[in-house]
Amino acid sequence: MSAPLKETAPTGGTVPPQPSVGKSSARAGEPRGEGVVLNAFSHGFLALWALLIVLPLLWLVFSSFKTDVQIGNSAFGWPQNWTFDVFRRAWSKGIGDYFLNTVIVLVFSVPLTMLFGSMAAYVLARYQFWGNRLLYYFFVAGAMFPVFLALVPLFFMVKRLDMLNTYQGLILVYIAYSMPFTVFFMHAFFRTLPTAVFEAAILDGASHTRTFFQVMLPMAKAGLISVGIFNTLGQWNQFILPTVLMQPQSGSDPERYVLTQGLIQLQQQQGYASDLPVLFAGVTIAMIPMLVVYLSFQRQVQSGLTSATLK
Repeated sequence: MSAPLKETAPTGGTVPPQPSVGKSSARAGEPRGEGVVLNAFSHGFLALWALLIVLPLLWLVFSSFKTDVQIGNSAFGWPQNWTFDVFRRAWSKGIGDYFLNTVIVLVFSVPLTMLFGSMAAYVLARYQFWGNRLLYYFFVAGAMFPVFLALVPLFFMVKRLDMLNTYQGLILVYIAYSMPFTVFFMHAFFRTLPTAVFEAAILDGASHTRTFFQVMLPMAKAGLISVGIFNTLGQWNQFILPTVLMQPQSGSDPERYVLTQGLIQLQQQQGYASDLPVLFAGVTIAMIPMLVVYLSFQRQVQSGLTSATLK
């Protein structure tokens, strides 16, 4: 019998023996099994976390369509009459005015927070000067300062400026307390932007202001959307600051309550004649805009949070 033939390479040398398919698949199967278990655990935890968030929200919305008797008989029962009359009653009892006051404040406070915070973060991130790090740590320290410690001096400061129970007073306070987080977030984002683009704009004759607004700021769009959503959520849900600063100072001073104050006011107005569906409808009205905003920009928020680590 002839000798077994050997497979040769094009250069004339022998081809090294190939590993067996069984062994390679066995080696690949070991970490794959661990990955499957880890993925199952992580997906199960995320599903449980989603249920803990979604179920209370659904219960709140469904309870708005019930009556006091139905809520008392079965808090987790299905609504019998699907009518939006309760939302009309909640709106007429003051939720509409509270909603409008909140929108007026946020229309000015959020854009101004983004403008001033981005300008400060850009200068601290792109320009080197004496005291740069000191100013940056000053802003970061502001994020660690509890708002409760400043309520009394803040009240007297706003009162001396004659801005108690005014939109402009609450807007300025919102901007001041949102600046530390905005500067901290945008500072890290501006540092990841390419320096070559900045230098090219300067060489083309663009001023520092034009470079910021027309070149660098559009490149930071993902970060602006992310921090803008966080500021909107934080200022929309703020309670302690408007409670201290948005109280009528006299009998002729009108009420300018925001939504968080209005919900408490709505509960107090009911007294012993409780109307829980109206209260649940008011909370639903206050909740829906923020859900719409977050669900509409969730991809931009995710890309803004991850872009700094990917660049």
